[in-house]
Amino acid sequence: MTHKSGFVNIIGNPNVGKSTVMNALVGEKISIITSKMQTTRHRIKGIVSGDDFQIVYSDTPGILKPNYRLQENMLKYVDTAITDADIILYVTDVIETFDKNTDYIEKIKNSDVPVILLINKIDLSDQPKVLELIEQWQNMLPKAHIIPVSAKEKFNIEPIFNLILENLPEGPAFYPKDELTDRNERFFVQEIIREKILLHYQKEVPYSVEIEVEEFKEEEKIINIRAIIFVSRETQKGIIIGHQGKAIKRVGIEARKDIEEFFSKKVFLDLYVKVSKDWRDEEQKLRGFGYDMQ
Repeated sequence: MTHKSGFVNIIGNPNVGKSTVMNALVGEKISIITSKMQTTRHRIKGIVSGDDFQIVYSDTPGILKPNYRLQENMLKYVDTAITDADIILYVTDVIETFDKNTDYIEKIKNSDVPVILLINKIDLSDQPKVLELIEQWQNMLPKAHIIPVSAKEKFNIEPIFNLILENLPEGPAFYPKDELTDRNERFFVQEIIREKILLHYQKEVPYSVEIEVEEFKEEEKIINIRAIIFVSRETQKGIIIGHQGKAIKRVGIEARKDIEEFFSKKVFLDLYVKVSKDWRDEEQKLRGFGYDMQ
C-alpha cells in the first residue's frame, strides 16, 4: 500500500478564519479562535493520520505589516510556511478586498506547490457574490483549486480533505500516528489563558500579554498549574487584575473550565501578573517565550 504524507500550510490575512479552518480539518480545537486580529502568534501543527496517509496542517499568524519585533517574528513563520509547504491552503473570505497584501499573493502564484484557495464565511454572503469571488480569485491564481466554505458551520470541509489527499506526495509519516500536534501540554494551557484575555480585554492590553506556565504538576485526580501573565507596562497589570481582582478571577474561572475539558481532568489554576517591560521588542525575552528568532 502506498503511503502519502506532507505539510499543508494554512496562510492568509488576519480574521479570515484560518484557525477555524485548521480546527475543522483536524477535528479538534488546536488553535485559539477570537474575532480579534493577531490571535495566532506561533506556527501550530495539527496532525491527521490514517493507515495510508499523514497530513500535517500548520496554522500560521495572519499576514500583517510588523510594528515591533514580535510581529516581525510572526511574519517569518508565514514566509517559512510558503517555502516549506507540500500544499498551500490560502484562506480568504467574502469580506476582505483583493488588494490586501498582494505581494504574498504573488509569492503564492509563483510557488511550484499545489494551491487550494478557500473562500471562507460564505454563510455571510449569497450565491451570486460567491460565484463572482470564485471567478476573480481564479483570475488572480489560475492554477489554484478554489473551494467556497463555511469553516464555522463545517460546510464543504470534506472536499478540502479529499483534494489534499489527492495532491499529497508519497512518503513516510513524520510523526507517530497517534499524535495530534507537535505542541506540549503547557503550550495549550498558555493558549487557553491567552484566549480568555483576548476575549475579555480591549485595545492594546491583550496584545501586550504573554503567558508562561511556571508549574504543571499532574497527579492522579488533579492537575496543579501555576501560570504567569506577563504585561508590558505597570498600568496594564492593574487592568488585567481589575477592581478587587474580579477581572483576573473571571479569566481564571473560564480558563480552568476549558483546561479541564481539554485534559478531561480536574484542574487547580493559580494565576499571577508580572511586568516584563517592552518584551515584544527584546530578542532575549522573545526567545524565552518560545519565539524562534532565526
